[in-house]
Amino acid sequence: MSETTAATMKLEVVMLPVTDVDRAIDFYANRVGFNLDHDVQADVGRVVQLTPPGSGCSIVIGTGMKELDAMQPGSIRGLHLVVPDVEQVREALISRGVEVGEVITYPRGIKYAGFSDPDGNSWLLQEIPPGI
Repeated sequence: MSETTAATMKLEVVMLPVTDVDRAIDFYANRVGFNLDHDVQADVGRVVQLTPPGSGCSIVIGTGMKELDAMQPGSIRGLHLVVPDVEQVREALISRGVEVGEVITYPRGIKYAGFSDPDGNSWLLQEIPPGI
């Protein structure tokens, strides 16, 4: 690869450490609305992949994966879920039992609202107005 040619790179998986895989599946699939892509028992342990609707990037939780087992549950901070309407998504999550913070509006109309999973991994809903 030359200096003038950049390789295509896509972020497709983020490993997320949790203490209880079943509780995390319930939270992400049933409360937040992620798609449960697979839940398999592999040679190394249990591997679960969930994807936010419309996203090209998934989270992986589970047991027996060396890299994931080395991570502290609750240590992931500030993962962003970009949404078209933060108020609407916030209300939907609240109606499904997710504790979501108040919407904060920043310059240029960018809006955020935060929530955490049962282990304390934190997420931000982000709304970016068209044209920014």
